[in-house]
Amino acid sequence: MNSIMERWVQTCRRELLDRTLLWNQHHLLHALREFEQFHNWYRPHRTLGQAAPLRALPEPVTDPERITSLSVRRHNRLGGILHEYRHVA
Repeated sequence: MNSIMERWVQTCRRELLDRTLLWNQHHLLHALREFEQFHNWYRPHRTLGQAAPLRALPEPVTDPERITSLSVRRHNRLGGILHEYRHVA
């Protein structure tokens, strides 16, 4: 379990804390909550086949007509430090 936590702390530090100026403990806790939610629901993980741990992979788009009209929107989190991407129907 120690190696898993070390990996999570490294990821959190590299992707969040090294890029953020934190003002106080309340701001730190808010940023960590946002990062945890992003990490578990939206961030793709290589070992899971680019799926997020708490969300299944969407069905692949194989229809050529749907591929040409595919639209993706980006939603910034934590002031643009984290980016969440979604397909638009």
